[in-house]
Amino acid sequence: MKCKYNGVGLAVGYYIDDEQYFQIDETTAPIICDAFQRYADGGTIADVTKWLNNKNVKNKKGNELKPNAVTAILKNRIYIGEYKYGEHIVPGGVPAIIDEALFNRVQERFEKNRRMPTHFKAEDEYILTTKLFCCKCGNFLIGKSGKSRTGVVHRYYKCSTAKRKHKCSLKAVKKQWIEDFVVAEAMKMLADNKVLEKVADLVLDLQNKGNSVIPLLQQQLKDTEKQVENMVSAIAQGIITKSTKQKLDELEREKEDIEIKLLQEEMSVKILTREQILFWLHKFRGMDVSQRDVRVRLIDCFVNAVYVYDDGKYVATLNYKDGAETVKPEEIAKAFGSTMDTVAPLLKGLKTLRFQAFLLFRKS
Repeated sequence: MKCKYNGVGLAVGYYIDDEQYFQIDETTAPIICDAFQRYADGGTIADVTKWLNNKNVKNKKGNELKPNAVTAILKNRIYIGEYKYGEHIVPGGVPAIIDEALFNRVQERFEKNRRMPTHFKAEDEYILTTKLFCCKCGNFLIGKSGKSRTGVVHRYYKCSTAKRKHKCSLKAVKKQWIEDFVVAEAMKMLADNKVLEKVADLVLDLQNKGNSVIPLLQQQLKDTEKQVENMVSAIAQGIITKSTKQKLDELEREKEDIEIKLLQEEMSVKILTREQILFWLHKFRGMDVSQRDVRVRLIDCFVNAVYVYDDGKYVATLNYKDGAETVKPEEIAKAFGSTMDTVAPLLKGLKTLRFQAFLLFRKS
C-alpha cells in the first residue's frame, strides 16, 4: 500500500533505498530512456537487444539480455511510474523514467507489428502497413512482391482478401509510388505554417488534459490558499482562539506539502512550450525523407489511414493528435459525397468527424 519494494524482480533503471522505496538509478535509467527512443524511432527488438548488451545491461542472473527480456522491458509500465504488486496498481507510485507519450509510441509499434500479416514480415519493409485500406471491402492492403521473367523484383500493396474465395478485385498499388506520394503529402502539410500553428494548439491542449495529477494538485493548492486567507481574515477581525491558531498552522503545513508535491510532479512530467512543439514540427522539414527511419517516423506520427479506390483515387487522413481513431470509409463518403469529387475544407471535418484533415488526390 505504501508502494514499497516487495522482493519481486527489480526493473533495470531503479535501485531500492534504505526505506525500501524505488529510486531512479542515474547510471542505468538514461540507457532505458534511449532503448525506448530507439524502438519508437523504428529500431527492431534485435537492434535494441544488441545495443543494450553493448551497454553491458544484464538480466537478473547477470547474463546478456535476450529479445524476450527486452520486449518485457519495453512493455513494463513501471517506467511511466506505475507501481504494481499482484492486483494492486498505483499510478505515480514509482518515480517515472520516461514520459507517457514515448511509452505509448512504443506500444503502438508493438500493436502495429502484431497486426502485420506474418507472411510478409520477412520481406522488404512496407511502411504503410496497417495504414493502407481497401475502399471496396475495408480490409488492409498488405505487402507483396514477385519476380519478372528478367529477375527484377516488383513490390506492391494488394488487398488482403485478394486470394480468398470471395476475393476482392481491387487492383494492386506499386509500393514505391504510393509510399512516396503519402510521404510527399505529409511533407506538404508540414510546409503549411497555418497547419503547424493549429497542430501546436492541439498538442498544448492535449498536453494540459493528459496529466490529471497536476490540475488536481493545483485545485487543492487553490482551495488551501483560500482557507488560509479566510483564517487570516478571521484573526484580523479579532476571532483568535487556540483552535484557530492550530488550524492555521495545519493549513500552512498542508499548503507547503501541496506546493512540494506540485513541484515534484511538474519536474517529473515534461511540459513542452508552444515554441518547443513548433521547433519539433519544423525539424521534420529538414529531414531526409529518402531515409527509411525518417519515412517510418513521419508516417507513424502524421498519417492515420490511406484509402485506395479502383478509379485511381486515394483519400489520406492525417493525425493532428496522438491516438486518433482510424477513419471508416462511410465517414469519408459522408464528408466527400458519394462521388468523391469534392475536397472538404481543412476545418470542416473538425466539427463532425474524428479526424482533422482530408487530402484527395489522383494518380498522375
